[in-house]
Amino acid sequence: MDDIKVFPIIITKDKTNTDYPYFVEIPDIDGMTEGKSVADAMEMAKDYIGTYSLEDKLPESNTTLPKSKDGSLVTLVTVNVSEYKRKHDNKVIKKTITIPNYLNELGKENGINFSEVMTTALKEKLSV
Repeated sequence: MDDIKVFPIIITKDKTNTDYPYFVEIPDIDGMTEGKSVADAMEMAKDYIGTYSLEDKLPESNTTLPKSKDGSLVTLVTVNVSEYKRKHDNKVIKKTITIPNYLNELGKENGINFSEVMTTALKEKLSV
């Protein structure tokens, strides 16, 4: 079963910033990010939360909305933490594979990095 978290975010428009005018606060993890639009700001918040989950334990979901201040938009974002980790966890793991001896010998003679070849082949096969 996937681990799905819900967190409130506060989006404030900064009229002086033309590149990323939407400032996002994620109070439950003391996070901040920016976006080019409201939709982009929400996606950036989801990405921030997902990235945070790769390094630190997220607090429990929180659906309590903080009070809006100065016309800020207060909303909830949902992040499928399990899916995010599947897509973004670059931790290296050791796998044992079986190949014919002649390919092993040819690969060693030619200085082939078997891990690199396997990673490239898997990415191509899985379209990632």
